[in-house]
Amino acid sequence: MKRLSYQYVVLRCVPRPDREEFLNVGVVLYCQAADFLDVAWHCDADRLAALDPGLDPGQVCAALEFVEGVARGDSRGGAASGQPPGPRFGFLKAPRSTVLQPGPVHGGVTTDPARQLEHLLERLVG
Repeated sequence: MKRLSYQYVVLRCVPRPDREEFLNVGVVLYCQAADFLDVAWHCDADRLAALDPGLDPGQVCAALEFVEGVARGDSRGGAASGQPPGPRFGFLKAPRSTVLQPGPVHGGVTTDPARQLEHLLERLVG
């Protein structure tokens, strides 16, 4: 099996940046060689409430659905969805000061990008 390099970012919910607290809620994985870009996420309302009781989990889920639209190239992602996978990943990994923020870019190798994405979600988000 051919080993493919990939890059990924962990998506963090950061309700109050001044407190520097966050909760991992998703992972975006890009593998250029396999033309693969996708996101896997899990929004746990109880864990979000423990982090910030005033946070609306519905808004966090809506932001994650937008990210999913961009990653998958569908209409939920707006104009960014029309780009090839590489530029879409660039858009998703760009730093931003919103409640949903990407962490630093990491890399690795895999024989199955989709399975690796699920593994990273399980390991880093729970």
